[in-house]
Amino acid sequence: MISFFNEDVDFKLKNKLVLKQWIKQVAQSYGMKVGDLTYIFCSDDKIIEVNRQFLQHDYYTDIITFDYDVEGVVSGDMYISVDTVRSNSEIYAPSFERELQRVIIHGVLHLCGLKDKQPDDEKNMRSAEEKALAMLDHILEEKKTKA
Repeated sequence: MISFFNEDVDFKLKNKLVLKQWIKQVAQSYGMKVGDLTYIFCSDDKIIEVNRQFLQHDYYTDIITFDYDVEGVVSGDMYISVDTVRSNSEIYAPSFERELQRVIIHGVLHLCGLKDKQPDDEKNMRSAEEKALAMLDHILEEKKTKA
């Protein structure tokens, strides 16, 4: 089951059903099934608190992923800072929504086994994100043509 929650932010996620379908398709493309995935949208204040408390990191980030995978099943909690996504979208992405989609799937890709700490791993992660975003674009286009 894929769930979306807000913590300390007033935020409304668009296209939840489409996003759930997309997340499942991406996981399946890596030979994984989706178990329990929880997205918690929060502020920078909350994400740094989580980062300090659980990872002993003293910096802001767009997403923190807690991996609860069991063999072949993607499960985890993902904290996403809406504040950082908004800031990053002004620098890196054409829109807030697109940057948010990238961050949403970034966590799933980590749960599917992709890494991003080394330069080659980061390059592979970016490529996987782009491939996943293209899948989402295809799903959204199909939805438009059926409407």
